[in-house]
Amino acid sequence: MAEFDLHIKGGTVVDGTRVPRFRGDVWIKDGRIAQIGGRAPGFAKKVIDADGLIVAPGFIDLHTHYDAQIRWDPWCTISGWHGVTSVVLGNCGFGFAPVKPDFRDRSMLTMTRTEAIPYESMKAGMSWDWETIPQYLDSLDRTPKGVNCIQYMPTASLMTYVMGLDAAKTRPATEAERAEMRRLLNEGMDAGLCGFSIQRLGKHSAQADFDGSPMVTDTMCDQDILNLAGVLRARDEGFIEITQATGHIKEDLAFVEKLAGEAQRPILFQAITASTRNADIHRKSLNWLRNARAKGLPIFGQAGTVRSGFAFTLEHWNLYDMAPPWRDMTTGSREEKIAKMKYPAIREAVKSDRSMAALDKNAPGIGGRLVKLVVSWVENKPELEKYVGKSLGQIGQEEGRHPVDVMIDLSLATDLKAEFLQAEPQFNAEFNAEIINGSMYTFPGVSDGGAHTKFFTGGSFTTDFLRWMVRDEQRVTLEEAHYRLSALPAHAAGFRDRGVLREGAWADVVVYDLDGLDIEPDWIGEVTEDLPGGEWRRVQHAKGYRSIIVNGVETFADDKCTGETSGKLLRHGRA
Repeated sequence: MAEFDLHIKGGTVVDGTRVPRFRGDVWIKDGRIAQIGGRAPGFAKKVIDADGLIVAPGFIDLHTHYDAQIRWDPWCTISGWHGVTSVVLGNCGFGFAPVKPDFRDRSMLTMTRTEAIPYESMKAGMSWDWETIPQYLDSLDRTPKGVNCIQYMPTASLMTYVMGLDAAKTRPATEAERAEMRRLLNEGMDAGLCGFSIQRLGKHSAQADFDGSPMVTDTMCDQDILNLAGVLRARDEGFIEITQATGHIKEDLAFVEKLAGEAQRPILFQAITASTRNADIHRKSLNWLRNARAKGLPIFGQAGTVRSGFAFTLEHWNLYDMAPPWRDMTTGSREEKIAKMKYPAIREAVKSDRSMAALDKNAPGIGGRLVKLVVSWVENKPELEKYVGKSLGQIGQEEGRHPVDVMIDLSLATDLKAEFLQAEPQFNAEFNAEIINGSMYTFPGVSDGGAHTKFFTGGSFTTDFLRWMVRDEQRVTLEEAHYRLSALPAHAAGFRDRGVLREGAWADVVVYDLDGLDIEPDWIGEVTEDLPGGEWRRVQHAKGYRSIIVNGVETFADDKCTGETSGKLLRHGRA
């Protein structure tokens, strides 16, 4: 008789392929799915009772920034708590390789601003034992992991390594430099990279560098990007992630199409999002995607379906960077920020019509309109408690002050500790479902897991998508949801033998109670001091997962970590 490692007994199997759900057993051996359905000719070392539960493929999170965190948190939480069994690292062009030894500190400082990852955590939690991409991948391979991961070439790191930071930000590459970048990308692809990534948000990027200047990829010219795309085309492997500004929609999207045509490899475009009232916003994106696909261009749309709020202080906030006066005021040390906030000319600049218009235009992605932000914490200052629970707009009206003055004055009175909470927005379930059901090439996500950890908890999107779109609203079928959360992203990103439950595939599995699925605490999560260097973050825990299995080993049981680190670095998408 055969001996199996795991027997998932009596569950409702949703295999990720859109096949109708069915009741059946799943047997796992040596990290892979050995049998689905029927009776197995043997016994298992462990049986998981899945009666009344869903058995489905583990979720694949294509947009994360766990590049630093995976070094001290093998399970890449909070994503790992919420059924994610595979992640992609190096998104938006940002990462830690290749990097010369004397640039390590500066690369960490970059990530403190553009992705709001605490510097002290990176400094304490990362052991640098690499310079090149092959060395980096070997180091990542050695690192204990509770999830699988694949790695992009971070284009900003590549250009800086070849050209130097100042040159990379201010001029196109020379032909010799382009040749060297092609060589290094080929070297990285040989070692197991999955492609490359870029953020193109222009000189007024909403995610700026440590010194307030645009990120390298924000200002890189088209030809430097197409130069790298040619490498993937010649190799006929890999894919590209692009975060593209659409201020000049026709021209910006035309470049994405040009990039797809040049690379002839999958493009992961982001983000497709829905407003609360205007259906034209997401429908224009879906129509563009449909037309691009009709031209034979392999573009996929990453949908911003996250329902997570923002709670932030001006000590750490960086998402007003698209407005230059705000960016200038909030860069630098705490002391420098405080000094600038006291300067009258700077106050007037951040209150200007142009600055406020920039914030209002981008409000959905940066915590809503400033006037509607609610004061939620005033550092235990009794004289300021009267403001807690009121919006900046309300306080401004009551006291005859500009809402920005209210915000800055409260920040100064609390040593920048005053916290502002996004007023709970309305989310349009119909529009968000349309993004999924209305296109063959979209999947939920853009979790930004590992980034903006002090004010955002997007890593819970998988749990929220299932409870919101499938269970509560019943606008997306369970079969479709698991296809979009696992199989389609696996296909787009080149994961091999993952994303579906089938015999012979790697056993990345979630077993959960759909009725009991939940997020605790909801909305903005809670603060926990569990980062290296004495730092803190916001988290949202998962509820309802009976078991999360990575490569045939339980990493979580009944929402608690088992301590197992069965994840793998998937070079070229393979184990």
